[in-house]
Amino acid sequence: MKYLTFLLIKILLLSNSVIAETIPTKSNILKEASYCTKDSQAQVCKELVSEIEKLQLLVFDQNRFKCQSSLLGMQSAIIEAYFFKNLSNNRISFLIPYVVKNC
Repeated sequence: MKYLTFLLIKILLLSNSVIAETIPTKSNILKEASYCTKDSQAQVCKELVSEIEKLQLLVFDQNRFKCQSSLLGMQSAIIEAYFFKNLSNNRISFLIPYVVKNC
């Protein structure tokens, strides 16, 4: 009975990882970042910060530090554009090629 309970708990824990949120793709992030250069106040820009966070943590675990740095730079540019409305969105456009190259 103990083994059956242990097995059931293990199956439940493993199935949780399958149901977990999906990691956004680089192309998804780039498309949304391009949209943010046009309208940094859009809700998609706010959500993009969280999506980039998930991806940069994944690439960190893979020791892809150039990609992580590029993603962090883009993330900070989106935060600046979103919260400080008077700043230019050119910085987001400037960082897109680095994400393409390094990721």
